[in-house]
Amino acid sequence: MTGRTDTICAVATPPGAGGLGIVRVSGPEVPGISNALTGVLPAPRHATLADFRDVDGEVIDSGIVLYFPAPHSFTGEHVLELQGHGGMHVLQLLMKRVISLGARAARPGEFSERAYLNDKLDLVQAEAIADLIDSGSDAAARAAQRSLQGVFSAKIHQLQEELTSLRVFVEAAIDFPDEEIDFLAESDISKRTRLAENHVRTLLTGARQGRLLRDGIVLAIIGRPNAGKSSLLNALSGQESAIVTEIPGTTRDVLREQIDIDGIPVHVADTAGIRETIDPIEAEGVRRARQTLGSADIVLLIRDAADSSGGQEELRAEVPAGVSTITVSNKIDLLTPHKLQQEIEEDKHAQVWISARTGQGMDDLRKRIRETVGAADHAEGSFSARQRHIDALKRCGNHLVAGFEAMEKFQAGELLAEELRLAQQALGEITGEMLPNDLLGEIFSSFCIGK
Repeated sequence: MTGRTDTICAVATPPGAGGLGIVRVSGPEVPGISNALTGVLPAPRHATLADFRDVDGEVIDSGIVLYFPAPHSFTGEHVLELQGHGGMHVLQLLMKRVISLGARAARPGEFSERAYLNDKLDLVQAEAIADLIDSGSDAAARAAQRSLQGVFSAKIHQLQEELTSLRVFVEAAIDFPDEEIDFLAESDISKRTRLAENHVRTLLTGARQGRLLRDGIVLAIIGRPNAGKSSLLNALSGQESAIVTEIPGTTRDVLREQIDIDGIPVHVADTAGIRETIDPIEAEGVRRARQTLGSADIVLLIRDAADSSGGQEELRAEVPAGVSTITVSNKIDLLTPHKLQQEIEEDKHAQVWISARTGQGMDDLRKRIRETVGAADHAEGSFSARQRHIDALKRCGNHLVAGFEAMEKFQAGELLAEELRLAQQALGEITGEMLPNDLLGEIFSSFCIGK
């Protein structure tokens, strides 16, 4: 237990009117608050019907009271849940009364922070709570649930144990040279170091997949006017999100839609057709289209399959370095089978051939998008992850590589031991075992207030 003496409270249900509203209270003052507010301290984990009364004894609301005594609660402290009616005015009156009895309004994420500080869950699991609440797809929700259950943490702890075992052997050889432990001659050390590197790479792949499920990808559609960009946006989103006409330059601004491609949240941006124009409004749309490319993870470069006028190389040059590009030939429904086959054989750049109007080839496009971002065919075994987890795993892997090189090239056992220590420290940052307090505060500040 952290020994905190303050008690916190918050509305744990979303704003707005509803049938149910919950106020959550955590801290040492919970028993006294319950007695003063409801006249009773319920039996642990038993739902009890009670009136919630103000200082004058007037009834604020009536509802269910649940009491979870420490340490058997989410936060590890005494926790009280007041389940009343879901009107904001009622909930605010209830909050005001609880605060008058000795609690204070909780900071965002403070309930989860206390659970973490009281060793009820590690930092990965705490973050998974926020990821579960914010999940934008079925796959993302399942991945967050697996992290909350400790799947990701277990993999980190397993890797930590491997590195601990290596450090024990290496440091023993350094500290007791008279025992004739020639660890530099031990091929097993090299194998175990390489094995740890492989485990880091595998975990890094899983973490990247988890970040995709959590954050999604930004997909920008570019092309010449009338190539079918807006039609493709509509086909991907499954609704008439953009106006489609045969008049060039219809799209003047960046249209954005969030869709789901096989469990991956995708933020699609349909841009204005890129061309030189004297129309100031269209020119602004072209400028915004170019600006959108800078934040894209993938660019769909779309062309009219029947248009042989070229210009694709100029468009390809617009894509920033390092951004993946998928070249899409659209409107294949307007070609005869013979002409389509001829175009496929002659065009060396197009990777996917589709008809946004009829839907032909759209499954191939979705598959190519998944392959481009490195998504697995099935995300059932994945877990939710964040960019900070990926950064820490990269640093862990780099330290292992540096340690292996120090051993192989310089026979420097001390350097290997230090790199192993730094690798473990990087892993500790993921679960919160070794994390600066300012970063800890930043992580929890992004949570819901009631969590």
